[in-house]
This record gives sequence, structure tokens and C-alpha cells, in this order.
Amino acid sequence: MSFFTHFFGVSWQQMQAKVRYRILILTLLPILLTLVSLVFITIYWNISYTGKQLFMMVKADLSVAENTLQQVQVRQENQLERVITSWAFQNDFRPILTAEKFSNKQSNLKETSINHRANLDAFLLQQKKQFHLDYLRLISVADAADDPDLRQILPKLNGLLPYSGLMVLPHERLARIDPELAVTARIPIVTTLRAQSTTQTVEGRGLLSRSLLPVPDMEGKVAWYLDGGILFNRNTWIVDHIRDLVYDKGTLPERSIGTVTIFLDDIRVSTNVPLQLSSHDEIPRRALGSIVSEEVKEKVLINGEQWINRAFVFNDWFISAYAPLEDVRGQRVGMIYTGFSEAPFIHNYLLNIIELGTILMLVLLVSGLLVYRGAYSLLLPIERIHQVVQAVQSGRNIRIGALDLDRDSELSNLAEQFDSMLDLLQSRNAQIQAAAEQLEVKVAERTRRLHDKTLELQSNVALLNETRQQLVTNEKLTALGELTAGIAHEINNPTAVILGNMELLRYELGDNADVVKEEIDLVIQQVGRITTIIRSLLQYSRPGEFNAPLEMHNMTAIIEEMLVLVRHSIQKQEVVLITELNATCPVQVNKPQLLQVLINLVVNAAHAMDGKGRIWIRTYDWLQQGVLIGVKIEVEDEGTGISPEQLGRIFDPFYTTRKDGTGLGLSLSYGIIKRIGGTIEVSSILGKGSLFTMGLYREAKEERQNNPYEGLHFAGNYNEMSGE
Repeated sequence: MSFFTHFFGVSWQQMQAKVRYRILILTLLPILLTLVSLVFITIYWNISYTGKQLFMMVKADLSVAENTLQQVQVRQENQLERVITSWAFQNDFRPILTAEKFSNKQSNLKETSINHRANLDAFLLQQKKQFHLDYLRLISVADAADDPDLRQILPKLNGLLPYSGLMVLPHERLARIDPELAVTARIPIVTTLRAQSTTQTVEGRGLLSRSLLPVPDMEGKVAWYLDGGILFNRNTWIVDHIRDLVYDKGTLPERSIGTVTIFLDDIRVSTNVPLQLSSHDEIPRRALGSIVSEEVKEKVLINGEQWINRAFVFNDWFISAYAPLEDVRGQRVGMIYTGFSEAPFIHNYLLNIIELGTILMLVLLVSGLLVYRGAYSLLLPIERIHQVVQAVQSGRNIRIGALDLDRDSELSNLAEQFDSMLDLLQSRNAQIQAAAEQLEVKVAERTRRLHDKTLELQSNVALLNETRQQLVTNEKLTALGELTAGIAHEINNPTAVILGNMELLRYELGDNADVVKEEIDLVIQQVGRITTIIRSLLQYSRPGEFNAPLEMHNMTAIIEEMLVLVRHSIQKQEVVLITELNATCPVQVNKPQLLQVLINLVVNAAHAMDGKGRIWIRTYDWLQQGVLIGVKIEVEDEGTGISPEQLGRIFDPFYTTRKDGTGLGLSLSYGIIKRIGGTIEVSSILGKGSLFTMGLYREAKEERQNNPYEGLHFAGNYNEMSGE
């Protein structure tokens, strides 16, 4: 059934997609392409033309703002002309001129001039308030010539015509005109995003729209000047007036903010750009003292070009237009800005795209339903075929049968062929199933036989390895026995002579023998040790010929005696012996044989360190499941260590890695420990050292019938080594 599922299941799903859904795709594809093209064309038009229109609109707004600013100056000139042509001005001004002309001849004219000047000043104050000017004053020709700021305007006057222009005055010069101007002009600097950082905290200069009008005397000569103007710092009337002109109600989308700003250099001194509203603000505060972004400053103030683009205004993005402002000397002293917030336009733009997408989905859904209903009669046979395919995949044995279509229909022919293939496939599956069952029985039988043969082969291999190991051991023991017999014969005679001579020497010396008593005893003792070694060799190679007597001994005493004996062997070497003797349990051993084993291990450790280093000798009680069964003895060095390849052969007779070694030391030691039922464990790390651990039972287990190497354990490395 898996073959049918893989082959026919995928084929019917592909056919279903090609018949059922292909009709929908082919029908809806032209509609989809048309609608998608319409959406993309709309997006393109919005990006290409709507964006351009926004920039064109803000540029037109900037032109209106510039013209309005010029009209403000023209209005100032007209206001000054209206002042000097008024009856009240002339009524008080002419007596002043007459008093100046005849001041030397008639003293009473001076008092009259003072009274008229006071009336004239009061009239000018009234006119200043009426015309919304920040200052209005009458200044003589001499005072105008002494004023460094007015000297910039005087050359530009044309007869009796007025002149207007922008002017930047520092704090001191503003105070000379009017102290209130200096106070009003001070604006704290506000840190602004995307603006160049500055250390300035307060802007004290003032940006003036200044008009100067010559006032003629009765002979038509200029005798006085009428000086008036507006301070842009903190002025809200001009920027709000421009905003109301260019951003009237209904010209911008909902929630869009239209703003106008006048800059002194790069600092907003007159603006209706709002700060963020706090919870207690009733009206939006203005972003006075904030700084324009660095890129706008670069292009407008430094390069003198207009900026028509989107810009970051205080804390949001605006569609912006900036133009430079020049003073009466033609130098760039500031900027004028118009713009409106960008977010509402983007919101409307995204909303339009969502609406178009929604319309597109609705049209596709309605079109798909109509096409599906129109093709329903064609899809019914396909549904029947699909249901049969799914049923067959799930294991049911059904067929398609008649589809109530014309016999010449492609679907009818397909259904008949499909039913025939199902019948043929069912027959083939039955044959395959029967063959598979027979094959499984045969495979199981062959597997069982192979398993039995494998077990038998493993048993034979284990027996062969054990036999080979026993033969090798027996051959070594035979050779060792022959060698030992010869050695015993050759050595026993010299040792007997040595012992006899030493006794004779002691006798001949008499009382003088006390001087060398220790040396004589040591020689006799060592000769006895030689005899013991020969007996040990004979006992290892021919253990049945004699057995060494076993007695209960305390391990600490044996270790201390071993230290005395071994000290003569390593006294010329820089070897430090460290003892940790904690064993309390007495054990049943042959003392000379155990001394031989310990001496051999210590001497081997000294050789492994090239005669320089530390050797640890430890004893402790041997416990198993909390029960005291004997003693453990450890001999540890910090020598070169033993490789894993050599570790398995160190107890073989005649195996040695030293040029002057015999290979019998560890073999004898192993034989001695094994015959009393003890164990030897060896662990080593190359370059760090080796650890030999002997386990001695409280009561020796003699003549155990075990494998010759039972109780012998090897390990590649150890973790708990003293001195590491």
C-alpha cells in the first residue's frame, strides 16, 4: 500500500490541483493581474506625483511667507508716512523746528520746544501701540549719524523715501533703543535632536524689521528721521498671520499641523512649532530657542540655497521649505520656514493602500465563488476520484465505479483505468506479502543459527586465549625454574663462604669487633637476603617444593624496617621518602618475602625518577562494606610513568625496560603476593608517575586454585596521586 500511496496519492493530488484549482487560477489570474497593476500604478502615482505636489505646495507657501514678510516692511513704511503726515505730528513738530532755528534769539521758544516734544513723544507712543510696532522714535540727523546701526541704512535712503530692512542688534544696542527690547529678545537655547551641539545657553541678540523715514523741515531738507520697527524675537503675530494665510482651515489633512518660523541664524526666535503637550497644558507652547537640523543649516545658512524637502523639525518630520534672510548689508542673518507635518499624509497614504488591498481581496473572493459555482458540475467527478484515492490510502478496498459521464469522457476513461490498476495492484500486493512472510521465516532461522555459531566461536576463542596464556606462563615458569636451580647452585656456595668468613672475622676481632659490628651484621643480613631471594625464586618457579612460614605482623613495623634497608640502596640519590602509615590491622604474611616486595617497589620507583624526586608510602585499613578485611599498601612515585602498551607486561618474567634489569623483580613480587591471596593494582600516567597498590588479607588465603594472573589489576591512569 506504501507504493500506491507514494505513486498514486501524489499523482491524484497533482491532478486535483491541475483540474480543480487550475480553472480558478486561469479565471482569476487576469483579474488578479489587472487589480495588482492598478494598485501598483496607484502607489506609483502617489509616490511620484503626490510627493511632488507636496513639495510644490510647501514651496508656494514659502513664497507667500516671504512676500508677507516684505509686506510687513512695506506696511511699516506706510505707517511711518501716515505718522509724519498726520495733523497731530505736524502740529507739534513744526514748533520744534522753529525753536531750533531761532533758539539763539528767543529764549521762550526753548520752553515751547520742550512742551511740544513731550506731546510728540506721547503721540509716537500712541501710534506705536496702534500700529503694533515694538518701537517708534524721532531721531535727529546728528544722532542718526552717530548711531553705528543707522549708518548702515543712511546711504540706502533715496531722497525723502523710506527704507526698510532686517537688522541684527546685540543686547547693548537694543537697550539703547528701548530697554524692553533687550529684555524681550532674550531666549533660552533648547537642545534639539539632529542639531549641532552648542555651549550657548541664551540668545540675547534681536532680529529687527527696521524702517527709517526722513522727516523734512519747512525748506524740504532732512532735519529728522522717524525710526520704527518690529522685533521678531518672541513675536507671534507675524508667524501666526502667515500661517493663517497659507494653512487656512481645510487646506491640510486632519491632525496635520502647519507651522511658520523666523530664525536668527539657526535659532527659532519666532515660531508656532509646538512643543509636546503635557497633561496640564491648555494651549501648545512654542519651540522658541530650538535649533534647526544640521543639514538644513548647511544648505540654507552656509550655502545660501533654498531647502524644499522633508526635514526634522524639533521632534517630528515635516514637509519643509526654508529660505535665507539677508540684512541691510546683504549678509545672511537668518531663515524663514514654512511646513506641515508629514505623518497625516503617510497615514492617509497607507489607508488608501489598505482600502485598495481590501477591494482587491473582495473582488478576488467574489470572482472565485462565481467561477467555482460555474465549474461545480465538472468538479464533482474529480471529488469522487479524490475520495476514492484517500480511502485507498487509508487501507479501504473500494473502487471509483461509474461517474455518470459519457463513456468517451477523459474522466470516465481515467476512472476505469484507475480501477483496473487497483485490482492489479491488490493482486501483486498479495503475492508480495506471501513472499515476504516466507522470507521472514527463513531470515529468522538463519539468524538463530548464525547466533549459535557466533556464541560457539566466542567460547572457542576464549578457551584458546586462556590455553595460550597458560602455555606461555608455564613455559616462562619452566625456564625460570631451570635458571633458578642454576643460580641457586652457583650463589649458595659463595654466600656460604661469605657467612663463614664473616663469623671468623667476628671471632678473630674479638672485642674489637664492636667497632664494625653494625657493618658485619649488615653484611650477614644482606647475605641472608640473598639466600631469601634465591629461595623466593625457587618458590615462585616451583611453589610446591616448599612453603614459607606465615605469621601475623604489624605493617608499620615492616615498613619501618624496609626504610632502614632501602636507605643504603638510595642514599646516593636525591630521593625523598614520605610515609603515611595509618594501618592498624595485623596481617598474616612472610616478613622477609614482604620486605623483598616493598624494597623492590621502592627501588623501582627511585629508578623511574632517575634518582631524584618524591616517593610516597601509605598504609591504611582495607574495608569492604564497612567490614575490616585487611590492609592496603600504596607505593607512589612522580617518575616518567608507564605506557599503556607496557603496563600489561610488567609482571611477566624477564620483561624489563632497563638495560641492567633482569625482569624478575616484579614477577617475584607478584608471585609472593598471589600465593598469600593478595592483590596488586597498578595505575600510571605518562610524565606524571605510577601508583602500585597491594591488598593483603588479615588471614592469608594460601594455595588458591586460580588463574596465574587472577588478582592482578591494571589501569591506564589514576586521579588521586599525592603531590599532584
